[in-house]
Amino acid sequence: MAGETLYVIDRIVTNPGCGQKFVDEWRAGYLPNARRRSLTLDNILVSPPLWSEYEPNVVTITWTVDGASGWWAMTRLSRGDTTLRQWWDAMEPLICERSRTMAAAADDVEALADV
Repeated sequence: MAGETLYVIDRIVTNPGCGQKFVDEWRAGYLPNARRRSLTLDNILVSPPLWSEYEPNVVTITWTVDGASGWWAMTRLSRGDTTLRQWWDAMEPLICERSRTMAAAADDVEALADV
């Protein structure tokens, strides 16, 4: 299964006025450790595309991992990481909601599902 790319999609809705601070904190505190957990940053999208003191931002971060084995490696390394949990706890005042989903290119789904 090596070679099929899985996308990990993090969607964070920030509290009004907190979008830029969250992205700055994320780059400084989350990103370096994510690389150690086998996540490769694909993209950071911000909607709406401006920092407003009065509106929330939706920050969509896409990562890639190498197939199911990459996903399991990322998951295994994340579950026992207490610093990761502490980092998210510290970000609570900036965040309204967050979620994580996974996806794959349509052409890779059949191979990825053949386990």
